[in-house]
Amino acid sequence: MAIQLDHIHRRCEKSVITAYQELKAVGVGEMQIFQSCVLLYQIYHPESSVNEARLLVSEWIDYHIYDKKQNGKTTGCDCN
Repeated sequence: MAIQLDHIHRRCEKSVITAYQELKAVGVGEMQIFQSCVLLYQIYHPESSVNEARLLVSEWIDYHIYDKKQNGKTTGCDCN
């Protein structure tokens, strides 16, 4: 089941969550999905370190996918 993405205003965050959902839907493994999402975030933010990208992506996945909060603003970058 796909979550609503209308409340996500950052392009990078919306892209990461969309990629997660689409890769999960076609049966890609969790670790591969995570690595792909980290790489996707770094395409939007090449200035970010790998550790920073991993932390932020894991927070977004946890927030949007596992906690199913789906409302409110998440931590992260200032892009929109």
